[in-house]
Amino acid sequence: MDKKREIWQEKTIQSEQIFQGHMISLQVDTVALPDGKSAKRELVKHPGAAAVMALLDGKLLVVEQFRKPLERNQIEIPAGKLDANEDPMEAAARELEEETGYRAKSLKLLRAFYTSPGFADEKLYLYVATELEAGEANPDEDEDLLVEAITLEQAEAYMAEGRISDAKTILAVYAWKLYVATGSF
Repeated sequence: MDKKREIWQEKTIQSEQIFQGHMISLQVDTVALPDGKSAKRELVKHPGAAAVMALLDGKLLVVEQFRKPLERNQIEIPAGKLDANEDPMEAAARELEEETGYRAKSLKLLRAFYTSPGFADEKLYLYVATELEAGEANPDEDEDLLVEAITLEQAEAYMAEGRISDAKTILAVYAWKLYVATGSF
């Protein structure tokens, strides 16, 4: 590693888990800074997630659901956390079917990205699903979802209205828009 990059490294001195939940855990790390001082870092540990940009007859499948942190409904692409040691593609297929009832004959990884690397390690895998077959939705017990197939124009209007405001769905809409314009992702 070159000298310039070494100054950016922070060595963990101590790590304390302060919460272990069903979906996330929280920890506070004490780190040594390059100048010899120390600092605290609050971290959210997350198992990762998979999301699906499912295209059906020129429309995007979305779900609307209440999001407690926002205290309002949100329109999003189907998504969910990875189970222990679960392949992200299998999680994407599972979430698509559970939330919308559709199965994809074709699933392709579009991108994987970190949602908020300043405080969380969640890595989200975004898949494109095509060649969809209708089935029966089977959402989790605590999920109340409305499924809709929307046009690109509707998606852009929902973003302007703030009804679509999460990063994964915005990224999916822009990728879809690029696909419509160029024929490739």
